Amino acid sequence: MNAPLKSIDTSLNARAHRVAAVSSRHADQVDAEGRFPREAIEAMKAERLLAIQIPTAFGGEGASLSEIADVCSVLGQACASSAMIFAMHQIKVSSLVSHGADASWHQAFMRRIAAEQLLLASATTEAGIGGNLRNSICAIESDGEICRLEKDASVISYGKEADAILVTSRAHKDAAPSDQVMTVFLRNQYSLEQTHVWDTMGMRGTCSDGFLFKAEAPAAQILPHPFAEIAAQSMLAASHLLWSAVWYGIAVDAFARAQAFVRAAARKSPGAPPPSALHLAEVSNQLQMVRSNVVAGLNSYEDALVHPDRLSSMGFAVAMNNVKIASSEMILTIINRTMLICGILGYKNGTPYSLGRHLRDAHSAQLMISNDRILANTSNMLLIHKQDTNLLG
Repeated sequence: MNAPLKSIDTSLNARAHRVAAVSSRHADQVDAEGRFPREAIEAMKAERLLAIQIPTAFGGEGASLSEIADVCSVLGQACASSAMIFAMHQIKVSSLVSHGADASWHQAFMRRIAAEQLLLASATTEAGIGGNLRNSICAIESDGEICRLEKDASVISYGKEADAILVTSRAHKDAAPSDQVMTVFLRNQYSLEQTHVWDTMGMRGTCSDGFLFKAEAPAAQILPHPFAEIAAQSMLAASHLLWSAVWYGIAVDAFARAQAFVRAAARKSPGAPPPSALHLAEVSNQLQMVRSNVVAGLNSYEDALVHPDRLSSMGFAVAMNNVKIASSEMILTIINRTMLICGILGYKNGTPYSLGRHLRDAHSAQLMISNDRILANTSNMLLIHKQDTNLLG
């Protein structure tokens, strides 16, 4: 008699864990070689994770940002580069969902993302603007139904591997630097001439090389809303919250390794808890603080969706900035402490307690949109805005 077939768990969490199992096997090699985590991305496509945010009307699953953040945290526990690529892709999808759903070309494109599991990249940084994504030097040129763009993009994460790139530019040649649009360009519509090599301390698998980007496409591919609106209402929250979820995942895995180390030490001396157990309790407290910070930010975002005016408010921007600052700084404290708990076995590569990759990847958190730049923006807003200090909002 044949045994009954086991049903496959199709929940987002189960699918994320299956992808994490794949990415974990290759994480050290991806880091050591600074190569694109192809196995992990193929697993994401196989589990159909790349289109989960797309509305069901366009073939996706209509997943909330909180659900996507949970996937980011699961992936972050396995391979930070793979998780960050997933997060950056979903940030681009959020721009389409929030600001392209009323345009026929972008509706059709979302259907393609869902059907073909397309991977989206972003070109918002530019040589000469110092990392300020709210300013552009390049300008899109429209000639009837055709648009053209040339951009010296100092960073395009996984640019060579993407199926499409969403690019910011000035709205036209006479536009101010902050008068920007975002345009979708498909792989067969642009060329990439590499100008910088991504050889970094951490997040090596994101392959964030620099390129001279040249493209030509139908003008219908320009998103119909100004980039200022896109940045404030979708990119700000999606970036800070999904990145924070990835960083939380890195910290979770570091904590798990430290906990395994302490438990192994405790088994060697029954009845006498090792001194490192106290430090593990401190790290547990800090990890919970990061989780609470991210969850509170996600709840604020979900609430703002019900009251759309809040998405463009100073109070919302300050809150999202604070989530990013707090999570990016705290995870370094957590991983440093787990390194002290694990000692030389955490410092060495190739042990069950190795934490070098975690520490190097975590150092990127304060640099992905510099914390100093974010604090400067927040300080300017606080000259006008009175911060909400109510415990329950």
